[in-house]
Amino acid sequence: MGTSIIVFSMSVVVVLGLVGSDPDPLQDYCVADTKKATRENFYCNEMPCINPEHVDTSHFATSALSKNGMNTQGLTMARIDIGANSLVSPHSHPRASEVAILLKGSLLVGFINTSNHLFTQNLRAGDCFVFPKGLIHFLYNTDSKVQALVVSGLSSQNPGVQMASPAAFATGPSMPDEVSKKLF
Repeated sequence: MGTSIIVFSMSVVVVLGLVGSDPDPLQDYCVADTKKATRENFYCNEMPCINPEHVDTSHFATSALSKNGMNTQGLTMARIDIGANSLVSPHSHPRASEVAILLKGSLLVGFINTSNHLFTQNLRAGDCFVFPKGLIHFLYNTDSKVQALVVSGLSSQNPGVQMASPAAFATGPSMPDEVSKKLF
């Protein structure tokens, strides 16, 4: 009895160690210096960082999510423009949960849990929805005339993405025919 409890406890410790979150950054922040590299810069994730003594509040704000700026903050932000009657195809982020905030338009969003239960919600401007880490999810613009605008935040600086359809049908090398036939 005692041995099985020890083995179980050790197994739990090993599993928890394998599924931990992103490692903590080695410094408070790294504001990327994309203009010039100097002797005062240091490097993090292959990006030159501005000397922390020269960083100010403006380095932590931006009006364009597509520009290089901060690094090692443990999160990712994205702007998503979804055309009228268009879909962000089912996909997952293996290393992050995601919160989607709808700024304009209307969306049907949803995710599938590991028991194959589908959770969906219709969103209006100002609503937000959380997609749990690693679960397949989608965003569908239900308006046939108006583009939707979403700001999305992910809980990792490297969330990863795996698109469901290419993962099943566009592998390289191709999935064996016998496997595809049994699967579908």
